[in-house]
Amino acid sequence: MSHSPGEGGRPLKVLHVDDDPMNLRVVQEILGAFGHQAVMACSGQDALDRLATEAFDLVLLDIHMPGMTGVEVVEQLRATDGPQRDTPVIALTADVYSRRPAEYIALGFNDFVSKPILVSGLMASIKRCAAARPSAPALSRAS
Repeated sequence: MSHSPGEGGRPLKVLHVDDDPMNLRVVQEILGAFGHQAVMACSGQDALDRLATEAFDLVLLDIHMPGMTGVEVVEQLRATDGPQRDTPVIALTADVYSRRPAEYIALGFNDFVSKPILVSGLMASIKRCAAARPSAPALSRAS
């Protein structure tokens, strides 16, 4: 079962942040099946550390994590002046009742995917966010 990356798009480097190892593994397999590279982080601080030193096309960010929530991660990322501050971030959460999707957008997320994650919904969201940011990661912007 091989798919072309992003259905015709280029392979993406995706940072997936979740405190649940099973969720990390499932999403890694989904992304891998579509030709994308998943880089896993198990905490908000781990994610911010990686974003400070690596370029990603997209971030998948769990909302409910111990220590630092996904909302706090996005707030800190958007507040930095680093090259990754505008990286598209998709909120992942099983809690679909406390906030409406529009509220996630207002908080600085680019999109929202509910858990349990459906492959079709996740890939559609990734495709939308990647299409909205046609440029390659920050590496190509350096002079």
